[in-house]
Amino acid sequence: MLTEPTIRTEREEILAYITEQTQALRAAASGLTEDQARETPTASALSIGGLLKHVTFVFSGPAQRAANPTGAMTQEEYERLLPMFENGFRLLESESFAATLEAYDAAAERYLSAIAQMDPDEEVLEPAAPWFGRMEAVPIRARFYLLHQIEELARHAGHADIIREQLDGKTTFELMGVA
Repeated sequence: MLTEPTIRTEREEILAYITEQTQALRAAASGLTEDQARETPTASALSIGGLLKHVTFVFSGPAQRAANPTGAMTQEEYERLLPMFENGFRLLESESFAATLEAYDAAAERYLSAIAQMDPDEEVLEPAAPWFGRMEAVPIRARFYLLHQIEELARHAGHADIIREQLDGKTTFELMGVA
């Protein structure tokens, strides 16, 4: 699916772009073997399997926001989560590509459903971002979060597209059936 120009509400437009990037990232994984999903054919340490694992974590954002309405994080909580974040961009030996795809698909469905319900103009709290040195939440409009999601997903879909081209020359457009 490509986001075609049309008249939509802001919420529908944002959801269309987020959905497209979610599908593009998933398409990059189409038909890969376990070994291909783990390959890092560029100068970076990124693999398609690792990107899917990371984005599956990103998809938990709406649920994490609901579970921690204050958005604050203690140094201890950050230190507890740090190993998970550091391992979040690669498949561990104990993790399979097939299980990663299943988790991605299930998380994407929940995530897109939650995003569809968000009002871009609603005031919400942006959780702490200790990796940027901010341990407290800050008030924002949901629009900030939603636009950041487009940015985050597009960046990683682009990474996956480059990696996939290095693996077998296939592009996201080809894999999505639009080329």
